[in-house]
Amino acid sequence: MTDFDKIRFYRDSEVHPALQQYIKHPMVKALLQFSFPEKSFSEIEEIVMDCHSIRDFQTKVIYHSIRKVLEKSSEGLTYSGFDSLSKDESYMFISNHRDILLDTSLLNCALYEQDLIMTASAIGDNLVQKPFLLLLSKLNRNFLVQRGLGPREMLRSSMELSAYIKDLLVEQNRSVWMAQREGRTKDGNDHTQQGVLKMLAMAKGDLSLSEYFSKIKIVPISMSYEFDPTDILKMPEIMAKHNEETYVKSANEDFNSIMQGALGNKGRIHITAGNVISADVFKKMEQEESSINDQLKSLATYIDNRIHENYKLWPANYIACDLLKNNELHKDKYTSKQKRQFERRLTRRIDFKNSLEVNSYLLMYANPVLNHEALNEV
Repeated sequence: MTDFDKIRFYRDSEVHPALQQYIKHPMVKALLQFSFPEKSFSEIEEIVMDCHSIRDFQTKVIYHSIRKVLEKSSEGLTYSGFDSLSKDESYMFISNHRDILLDTSLLNCALYEQDLIMTASAIGDNLVQKPFLLLLSKLNRNFLVQRGLGPREMLRSSMELSAYIKDLLVEQNRSVWMAQREGRTKDGNDHTQQGVLKMLAMAKGDLSLSEYFSKIKIVPISMSYEFDPTDILKMPEIMAKHNEETYVKSANEDFNSIMQGALGNKGRIHITAGNVISADVFKKMEQEESSINDQLKSLATYIDNRIHENYKLWPANYIACDLLKNNELHKDKYTSKQKRQFERRLTRRIDFKNSLEVNSYLLMYANPVLNHEALNEV
């Protein structure tokens, strides 16, 4: 047995001491003052020091932080599909991934407002190198996915991660959020990596794949932001990929993406919770595909289809698609004013002389439309 100390978040008994140690850290203090702008720091301190569990901290502090982020940098959060989930059950949420911290924070916001079990969430250890970020992640029920390991260490790490997720879901009745792929989708083309599902399946023990995946209750989640405040920050990596060059992140790139994602304009945001993938779906995959790899491939495609189907498409998505294809097939989905506003956004961010750059930027917004429409062609 393992106590998962390398990857786990704080136990409730560790929350208050950690807050005592870090409450006056400049970045933590700034977050708290952002969350409660009308209160003095001594009043904020009183609220924070009354937190003796992760739930306390999430509901008394972080919920207010997220609501303040939404108020300052969005036109609001809406969500659908959560009313079909049970209040006392845990779920394995598999989601497309657009924003480093907000995806899971906004999901927890929706779960809290719907009185559902909030999630533990996977986060790459490369994203929490700064001590205060590691603190905040552990206070928000983030567990660490270890990156940059050799093949043998990676296998051991994946087995531990899988066992921990099973422990959370089955033994602790704690919902879990995990991105469908390693890292954010940079080009708007959301697809599930088979390796993520393979890692989850490592803890199945004597159960078949269909039995285990039915037991942990997989729910596909579609995260849809009207505008991506980090869109321009993603362009260098996209262009490097196009040019078949190795992309090397700058020292503070992830931190800058976190800050820009939180504070930059996002327009409207919608989260859709799909239906729990039923035992019948898994059994059908098992009957049709003889090998485990083929079953995982089928499941990845099924999750992709649900995420694409449930993705909330905004005018910007349709405008980008029409600009990319140089037609007006979707002109009933947006106004001429919305088109002009999007074109202004484009000209402020992209060098119009570089057609590859323009196309790559447009694809970032157009791919959700292309993926949604591809479902109807099958």
